Amino acid sequence: MKRQSCVPSAKRWVRREETRPQELVSAALVLFVARGYAATRLEDVASAAGVSKGTVYLYFASKEALFKAVIQESLLPVLAEGEAFIDTFEGTSEALLHEILMGRWERIGESSASGLTKLLIAESGNFPDLVQYYSVEVIECYDRLFASILARGVARGDFRETDVHQTTLALVAPMLFLKMWKHSFGICASKALEPKVFITHLVSLVLHGLLRDPAPGTVLPAPPPITAQPWGI
Repeated sequence: MKRQSCVPSAKRWVRREETRPQELVSAALVLFVARGYAATRLEDVASAAGVSKGTVYLYFASKEALFKAVIQESLLPVLAEGEAFIDTFEGTSEALLHEILMGRWERIGESSASGLTKLLIAESGNFPDLVQYYSVEVIECYDRLFASILARGVARGDFRETDVHQTTLALVAPMLFLKMWKHSFGICASKALEPKVFITHLVSLVLHGLLRDPAPGTVLPAPPPITAQPWGI
């Protein structure tokens, strides 16, 4: 199955040799997640990065351009790694699904970038252009990745035919819940939630469902264990 690449286009934002643009992006990510998009000022980003406000404009024409750079630096490389991982993975489709969901959490969910989901949900009404950008660059890429996993599973005889779009939504929704839990509800929750345990249970539930197996006493198998195969390109 041929996929459109998730690798970010070099035309959108060209990395300079200096480390300063990356320092600005890193500072912006922290502030955007902590304060939200509207409340984050470019002078605050400059101060956090240890430069003048004018320096920010040497690299980014506007706050919107800086936010898009945060998306490009924080999320798109991980998506590209996931794409390469799928292309080189040699295990079963069940194992691949487990690896991709767990890898996504380890690379994004455990980082500051996980807070971008809450930001976009909270401020989507005021900044629809940013949400549209995120939808095209990130959500559509995730859709393609999961579609390729499902197609691989069907082709190998591991998965049955299913509605790819609806199945992708069913897989992505719990991951969004985990990020919202981390940055909102989990702060005051009375019960702890362990993301990796949750993901492993999710995969088992997706693969085996809730209906009782007709064979008495049958115990549903756990998802395949995570391997040592690296995500990096």
